[in-house]
Amino acid sequence: MKYNRVYIAGCGGMLGASVHESWSRRATVMASDLAPRDNWLRHLDVADYGAFKDEVLSFKPDLLVNLAAQTDLEFCEQNVDLAWASNAIGAENGALLASQLDIPYVYISTAGIFDGGQEVYLDYDDPNPLTVYAKSKYHGEKFVASYLRKYFILRAGWMMGGGPDLDKKFINKIYRQLRDGATEIFAVTDKLGTPTYTVDFAEGMVKIAESEIYGLYNQVCGGSGSRYDVAKEFVRLLGLGDSVAVTPVTSEHFAQEYFADRPSSEQLVNHKLDLRGMNYMRPWQEALAHYAEVFKQDLAQ
Repeated sequence: MKYNRVYIAGCGGMLGASVHESWSRRATVMASDLAPRDNWLRHLDVADYGAFKDEVLSFKPDLLVNLAAQTDLEFCEQNVDLAWASNAIGAENGALLASQLDIPYVYISTAGIFDGGQEVYLDYDDPNPLTVYAKSKYHGEKFVASYLRKYFILRAGWMMGGGPDLDKKFINKIYRQLRDGATEIFAVTDKLGTPTYTVDFAEGMVKIAESEIYGLYNQVCGGSGSRYDVAKEFVRLLGLGDSVAVTPVTSEHFAQEYFADRPSSEQLVNHKLDLRGMNYMRPWQEALAHYAEVFKQDLAQ
């Protein structure tokens, strides 16, 4: 199915940039965010049902995509009501509106809903969220799946994308240290996950949504590793492997800064997408090599 009008909520961040680009090549798009960073973004708090309803009903989309979320684990632990409003109530509001219009709904979830008791998680494994962030996102999953028939829940892993300006996650945190002249980077070895490139994720979202094969899917890059593995590969890709040391540490090294309880493993496998022949995600090393070019250009300036 081809969509003609797509509404994207929470579109101002690193994932939103890629999702907006992918859908804009195919459809008329209206996008919003809680903190609009450009004039193509409208202001919307997805927790405000009335405002969300006015936006969506006036645009009359044939697909509703909800990217809106509070994703900073420490912020969510310290701002519980805001986390639940954005991640849970916002998810419910979007589902209510999709049902009212009888259109498909795309909801983004996270590998963080698992507790790390297993090394690898398939789409069918039972979540056991540990943090406010994870619990609120898992509530969104459950509501969407129980309330709607036409839905796509896509679980992402360690997000990377958006470049120096928009990336708020691990890759850009490393890059900022490098840009500031750091010659040693510390990265943990005791947290395992699956990098997820926003460019691939967005294209996969489009193709999965167009398939009309509704349901819940893990969608992460191929392969897995630790934060240390990713940091070491990124430094190498930037051509700094000989001049910058990547030092392995445990999570205790960052215990004060990152105090929220993170699972020891949140490694996902795109099992359902593989079985359906709809896995469009590259291996993370290949995706990171593509992404690193953005930072190499920035370094050269």
